[in-house]
Amino acid sequence: MHIKAIYISAGHDFVGRHGKGRLHHGIEKVDTIECLEGRGIVGDRYLDHKEDFKGQITFFDWSVYLRIRDNFNLPELDPEKFRRNVLVEGVDLNTLIGQKFTLQGVEFEGIEECRPCYWMDEAVNPGVHEALKGHGGLRAKILTSGTLSL
Repeated sequence: MHIKAIYISAGHDFVGRHGKGRLHHGIEKVDTIECLEGRGIVGDRYLDHKEDFKGQITFFDWSVYLRIRDNFNLPELDPEKFRRNVLVEGVDLNTLIGQKFTLQGVEFEGIEECRPCYWMDEAVNPGVHEALKGHGGLRAKILTSGTLSL
C-alpha cells in the first residue's frame, strides 16, 4: 500500500447538516499526519470525536478517485472533494474490513466501508453517490500512535 495524498479538516461540512446545507471548513492537503492511538489525527475534525470511534482515520482508494474523475469527465477533480484522510494505491480497501494492518509502522484496524452519502452528489458531482456505493473507502481505528507521510 502506497500513500498518494493526505488530507485533514478542522471542521465538519456535512455531519448533522441534513436540510441545512453544507458548511465550508475546507480541507488541507498535508505531507505528514500524526496518528494518535484510539483518538484520531492531530488537527482533524474527528480527533477525540467519540470514545472508541470507528472512523478515527479514513482511507480512500486512488484507483476509485481516478475512475470517478474519468467516468464523470472531471479532469480537474481534486481528490480532496471526497473528504477522506489518506488516499492509497495498491490494495482493495474492502479486504481490510475486520482486519488489522500496518502502514508506515502505524497499526490500524479496518472497521467498515466509509459509505458515501447523498452529499457526494454536491461535494463532487451529481451521480457520484451512487457510483461510490461499495467503494466509499475505509473507516479505521488507530491502534498505535505514529506518523504517516507521503
